[in-house]
Amino acid sequence: MALTDLTVRKLTSKNQRYEVSDGKGLSIRVMPTGKKSWVFRYQFEGKSRRMNLGSYPGISLAQARESHGAALMELQRGIDPGAKLQETKAKRKAEPTFQDMLDELWEIELQKKKSGIQTRKLLEKNAIPTWGRRKVSDIKRRDIVLLLDKIRPRAPIVANRVHGALSRLFNFAAERGVIDDSPCTRIKKTPENGRNRVLADHELNRLWAALDLENKKIDIYHVTKLALKMILLTGQRPGEVCGMKWAELDGDFWIIPGERMKNGDENRVPLCSMAQEVIEQAKIYSSDCDYVFRSSYKPKLPMSRHALSRAVARHWHEMGFETKFTPHDLRRTLRTRLAELGISDIIAERVLGHKLQGIAAIYNRHSYDTEKRQALMQWERRLSEIIGISGTVSNNVIPFRSAK
Repeated sequence: MALTDLTVRKLTSKNQRYEVSDGKGLSIRVMPTGKKSWVFRYQFEGKSRRMNLGSYPGISLAQARESHGAALMELQRGIDPGAKLQETKAKRKAEPTFQDMLDELWEIELQKKKSGIQTRKLLEKNAIPTWGRRKVSDIKRRDIVLLLDKIRPRAPIVANRVHGALSRLFNFAAERGVIDDSPCTRIKKTPENGRNRVLADHELNRLWAALDLENKKIDIYHVTKLALKMILLTGQRPGEVCGMKWAELDGDFWIIPGERMKNGDENRVPLCSMAQEVIEQAKIYSSDCDYVFRSSYKPKLPMSRHALSRAVARHWHEMGFETKFTPHDLRRTLRTRLAELGISDIIAERVLGHKLQGIAAIYNRHSYDTEKRQALMQWERRLSEIIGISGTVSNNVIPFRSAK
């Protein structure tokens, strides 16, 4: 007789396992422990086979019959349903998880890129806790949308960066044959307004006063003050300034190696008198360290750009500013002021370490060292006027010798 839900439910355990048939090879097995599971017994190519269809009550009688019917159809087509099921399970087990895919992306691609470590950390912080053990093929567009929705209220720009990182990971998974297509398509990013903060004259005056090492009212680590000054004086990125090494100083030049530059090209930064004074002051705190701007809590390491950002975020209002600014705004301020001084775009861009564009990038190999020095000297003279020390900046640059 065919089984019923009531019959299956009332089956009790015995000293030995036993099976109760539902017909056509389908039966339910009852173990001494009371565990019940569905079994399909069949013949394939003259040999007896057994196929496990799942445990009861997780798999109901109706579901077991549905799987049994599908297996019978496979047999009619000359396919061993049990072998096919095992192959499917093995394939499923071998499918990479999100963590596996991130590790593979790191090994093949990310570790070779300058931004690779940031991309990995971004995903480890924002995606791994939720998806680390999930199969990549199980993550759908809806999952991504919900993840980004959690991030966006507290950090809309970070949500965009996570979206970009996820897009690359899922595209990589598609390239590697793990999935057919990326689920990141057709997901809108949060609109971003480009930053345009440039410090006015009165703000530069207040900033310079706040960064004076004798100013005890603004309680910022002295090396942090000096690093912020160096960004304003040279226009280099906060990360590049934080990582400045004594070994990179060559006479009156700071030579930033290509591996530390965003574009991969070495940048020769002229050091004019005010910048050299900052470096001389830094010797007091960092002469026994490889780095000019050492960390306040890890003496052998450089300070991080986040330390600069935190310092500004904590003290900008205390400095007398009405509008918040960031360390990177100091770089933008220098670039804007160079334009105000009549410095050509080519020279100003080279000061910042940007590559020339178009055909000039291929054929123009001029270093612009002299032109960059003249531009930065003009900027130092203008800055000295703004902060009230006019006349102290000389056109004559005294070559600086590294402390190490």
